[in-house]
Amino acid sequence: MKRRDFLAGTACGVVLAGSAGAAIPLALPDYNMPEDMLPREVRIKNDFGPFEIHVDPGQYALYWTLPKKKAIRYPVGIGRTSLYEAGEYYVGARKEWPSWTPTDEMIERSPQLYAQHADGMPGGINNPLGSRGLYLFQPGRGDTFLRIHGTNEPKTIGRRVSNGCARLINDQMIDLYNRVPMNTRVIMYPLA
Repeated sequence: MKRRDFLAGTACGVVLAGSAGAAIPLALPDYNMPEDMLPREVRIKNDFGPFEIHVDPGQYALYWTLPKKKAIRYPVGIGRTSLYEAGEYYVGARKEWPSWTPTDEMIERSPQLYAQHADGMPGGINNPLGSRGLYLFQPGRGDTFLRIHGTNEPKTIGRRVSNGCARLINDQMIDLYNRVPMNTRVIMYPLA
């Protein structure tokens, strides 16, 4: 499936700045994101099943599909070119303010950044997984160590910066997390 087959060009609807039900902790900063970097409802071309996640790396966008050819589009940062892994996944775990431990591969690639956290880092605003984490699994493989997670670094949205994961600003991640149940289908499309 090509991403141009997935998307329609125009947005419809209203910005979802503070969606009902999204519990935002008082410690969460105001990220002051420009309007074009806020979630919004859009039309999609294809008849994808509702309540799936589709990550389009070329558009730096994550789509939460809705009925009637609609979706909520969230801006994201994605994995660096050599670390991004296209494929089909499912949400195998969901965590609020998750702890984080870098993988052995991350420590090997960048020991100056990650070795100090080899024993893990507790959840919190400065944790690389941010406010929420959706853990991506595959049948027969289990946990892929890929995540859709929060970040408190707005400058990383719209860029290829992570170790393979898709990241959303913390308050937007909370909104998405509140919508996504366990076993949700996730498609990460190939880099164009």
